[in-house]
Amino acid sequence: MGKVAIVTGAGTGIGKTTTLALLAKDYSVALAGRRAKLLEEVVEESGAGDRAIAVPTDVSDADSVAALFAKTKEAFGRLDLLFNNAGTGGPPVPMEELTLEQWQRVVDINLTGSFLCTQHAIRLMKDQDPKGGRIINNGSISAHVPRPNSAPYTSTKHALTGLTRSTFLDGREHNIVCGQIDIGNALTPMTGRMGRGAKQPDGSIRPEPTMDVQNVADAVVYMDSLPLDANVPFITVMASSMPFIGRG
Repeated sequence: MGKVAIVTGAGTGIGKTTTLALLAKDYSVALAGRRAKLLEEVVEESGAGDRAIAVPTDVSDADSVAALFAKTKEAFGRLDLLFNNAGTGGPPVPMEELTLEQWQRVVDINLTGSFLCTQHAIRLMKDQDPKGGRIINNGSISAHVPRPNSAPYTSTKHALTGLTRSTFLDGREHNIVCGQIDIGNALTPMTGRMGRGAKQPDGSIRPEPTMDVQNVADAVVYMDSLPLDANVPFITVMASSMPFIGRG
């Protein structure tokens, strides 16, 4: 049997494309996401048969995450790769206008959700035979620099960098490695608006270039193609002309 992966946020965008890329490489994949119908559509599209299972999951809920990992172990027996991809943003309003609930929702999904999944992945990876595995976090360009009116999203993505480093360090004794992929303007339904115009630091609205989301999936596949005695701690994949290098 090939490697076993869990992909969160697997129903659309980066998660869907990465799931299909992994399945094409003979992985078995547990697809996690909040919308069961979308997960099932990806499973059907993949044609992977019993190598793909849809597991409706709310990563901000500890019991839901526990069920995801239990079902993965039951179906496939082990876990080689966790891609912490699920994420959300707050409304694009000035920071002082955000409600506590809007802030907390982003923190719960982007940061706490990744933490909960990482905890369960470590427990499973260190107890399996052979032990070990890889965890990849979707950090985003916002792990480096913010966009206007993005305090919750940017804060959680900066925090994910700390989680990546801590996981990489703490996982060493168990042969568990962790890396982060920081993505800039991959073309998905969520970023389609970039071509129409995105708010810039000077207040102007300008179109931004995007790139094929397949580039992200290919990078994740590459990161996990390495043996566990090698790791890509951080990688940035971005549309070449987007305003990141020189943003602002």
